[in-house]
Amino acid sequence: MKSKQDRMKELVTLLNKAGKAYYQEDREIMTNYEYDKLYDELVELEKETGIIQAGSPTISVGYEILTELPKEIHESPMLSLDKTKDLEALKEFVGDKEAILSWKLDGLTIVLTFENGVLVKAVTRGNGEIGEVITNNARVFKNLPLQIPYKGRLVLRGEAVISYSDFIRINEEIEGIDAKYKNPRNLCSGSVRQLNNEITAKRNVNFIAFSIVNGEGINFKNSREEQFRWLSKQGFQVVEHKKVTAELMEETVKYFSDKIKTNEYPSDGLVLVFDDIAFGESLGRTAKFPKDSIAYKWQDEIMGTKLLNIEWSASRTGLINPIAVFEPVELEGTTVSRASVHNVSIVEELQLGIGDEIEVYKANMIIPQIAKNLTKSGNIKIPAVCPVCGGKTEIKRTNQVKVLYCINPDCSAKHLKAFTLLVSRNALNIDGFSQATLEKFIGKGFIKDYADIFHLDNYQEEIVEMEGFGKKSYENLIKNIEKARNTTLPRVIYALGIPNIGLSNAKMICKEFNNSINDMLNATPEQLNEIDGIGEVIAKSFVEFFEKENHRKSFEDLLKELHIETDKNTQVQQKFEGMNFVITGSVEHFENRNEAKEYIEARGGKVTGSVTSKTNYLINNDVTSNSSKNKKAKELGVKIISEQDLLNLQ
Repeated sequence: MKSKQDRMKELVTLLNKAGKAYYQEDREIMTNYEYDKLYDELVELEKETGIIQAGSPTISVGYEILTELPKEIHESPMLSLDKTKDLEALKEFVGDKEAILSWKLDGLTIVLTFENGVLVKAVTRGNGEIGEVITNNARVFKNLPLQIPYKGRLVLRGEAVISYSDFIRINEEIEGIDAKYKNPRNLCSGSVRQLNNEITAKRNVNFIAFSIVNGEGINFKNSREEQFRWLSKQGFQVVEHKKVTAELMEETVKYFSDKIKTNEYPSDGLVLVFDDIAFGESLGRTAKFPKDSIAYKWQDEIMGTKLLNIEWSASRTGLINPIAVFEPVELEGTTVSRASVHNVSIVEELQLGIGDEIEVYKANMIIPQIAKNLTKSGNIKIPAVCPVCGGKTEIKRTNQVKVLYCINPDCSAKHLKAFTLLVSRNALNIDGFSQATLEKFIGKGFIKDYADIFHLDNYQEEIVEMEGFGKKSYENLIKNIEKARNTTLPRVIYALGIPNIGLSNAKMICKEFNNSINDMLNATPEQLNEIDGIGEVIAKSFVEFFEKENHRKSFEDLLKELHIETDKNTQVQQKFEGMNFVITGSVEHFENRNEAKEYIEARGGKVTGSVTSKTNYLINNDVTSNSSKNKKAKELGVKIISEQDLLNLQ
């Protein structure tokens, strides 16, 4: 049976997903009635528990941009932990006592202060004495409760972390960086210490509590384990932990070391702390370490192998990353044959050469890395040309680090966004093409122009062997690509990414020229400007785009791969010609609002997002609603009609 907290988390996820679909994607995944019912359930649960989850739609956390992060002295210094890699040392440390063994999470340590049940301050560890205040950033952490039942003063510590899956996804999306983040910890640090907390909110930072510094008037029964239980009841996610004795130490360490292979968050070891709080505090501390706890660092499994090649993979920023390819070895239970080398400086520092004997390991038992080069032949040549476009490369220095760039502005690797748009839902609608997959294919030179997407079968063997792929994934992708060959001309025009040309504009232009490609390509700005809804800016963008020969060629080559379906709209009576509509609320006759929009556009009408003096009809099944759009329509004298009224319009 689900706990109240689990149900609240589920409701927050469901309601936010519905809100995003409705407000950002112009579609509905639940009716207003269903939404309100779930919302009311969440409100009641928040009242019952006294907990408000981060991201709850019942509260609004504003975004804020700072010029710098203020500094603050910690009320209790944050010491480092003494470390060991010896399992016997852990047994000796515990002796005849009980202790708590938990993950040593590899993120950014944060100190939180709650007063009267509300988060009032969040500070980074900094140098242990002074940290940076990141309160507004903490308020947008994915899982942090912003209100808790306990009303006294609470100070706790925890780790801000980003999961491996989010690390991969976010690292692919970040623009304007000179190099990708090397690991989740670096990404997390950069996300938490942002001056604009809107960026923090998009990074899916989680807070995992691991200790209480101060909790006025709370009876923890002199037990760290009890502190964890109490924190969970307050709505915090606590670090996974187990109570141990010296006798149980070996099997408990094995439990964690086995689990790290599938663990969601990065960990660089374990933390052992005495369960007896008073006993632990009585031990005091050294100048550097507390004596009540110790860190156990993973014993890295290192294997020798031979370097076969260095692959150079281009990204959308122009950065060209070196990737070491070596003879396969077994590491931490999996076969490994590749490792990122990150930049030119590391290639040179390791003095890498083809045929060198190298040692490899998995950082945090997850990410393959080169530990040492035993041969150091240094025969790797830094490529003078880009592996994707053949353009010239250039070595640049960023923070004393050498990185390789392609300096060709037209390199197809730099146009990832264009390919992402091409395969998107409103364009060619090819399922199975994540941005990460596209970047890999582009980086390997499989895709250089739009039409190349339809010839990926030329690289079947390479794709099937790629990490994250397999025969089934490849076959599904090819099937979806073949399905996408049947499309409409407006979708193709939209897919080209012409500045200011959305799908609606593309439909208007195609309709005006009766889907004649030749007429469209030779249209003048004046002709386009005469189309209702197409102004000077759009007309100019359209003409300037097709004036470039490479754009025309890409378009024409793409069309050769496609079967353009006849525009059904031309066969439908254009009874809404010249009319402007706005759709709000839930729909009943249509599957979603997007389908209602297509119905209107197919009959010559135009659908906009807001009610203005140019709006002819506001469509809302709840005609008497006091929504903002209904109020605006009444102010402007715009007629409010139901869905059925729309269907009856002649």
